[in-house]
Amino acid sequence: MEDPKQFFEEYKQGLRSLREAAPPALEGFNSFYQKVMAEGALEVKTKELIALAVGVAVQCANCIILHTRGAAKAGANPEEIMEAASVGVVMGGGPAFTYLPLVKKTLDEL
Repeated sequence: MEDPKQFFEEYKQGLRSLREAAPPALEGFNSFYQKVMAEGALEVKTKELIALAVGVAVQCANCIILHTRGAAKAGANPEEIMEAASVGVVMGGGPAFTYLPLVKKTLDEL
């Protein structure tokens, strides 16, 4: 199971090295991400909860850690986060269910 604290440190280092190795990819994706995830018809909290549910459904551990933290930072409470993750399980089935402990672990370490 991923260690969220270690993940964030390694992720930051990876982004720094990506800034040098593939700046257009990093800049392009960051611009797209910031525009889509900004406040709009949906509030940021809702967008982060949707992203978390999709991350669980597609079994992306990195997405789960990033969007659990993003949802919490946007004001989602633990119950909302776990409910969104549970929706991801409905969409992703049994394999997605095995990622719920990672959501809980990340929440506990925030």
